[in-house]
Amino acid sequence: MKAFFEGIQWLFETIFFALHDFLRNLELTHWFAANILNWIFMAICSVAIVYWCLELKKYEEKGEENQDTTAHSFLK
Repeated sequence: MKAFFEGIQWLFETIFFALHDFLRNLELTHWFAANILNWIFMAICSVAIVYWCLELKKYEEKGEENQDTTAHSFLK
């Protein structure tokens, strides 16, 4: 039974967390490169927010958006 749990430990430490170990060691020399995944996620979120705001503006200009408070039954 002990070998089974040691096998799980080896799998996680050696295989699954290899990228995390690499990024942890990389941070000591290249901070920007170590945080590249964070920069990518921030860029994706920024583009999504800009797109969403432009779509909201488009619907607002067309007058298609129903802003009446009775549009939802729970607001009555």
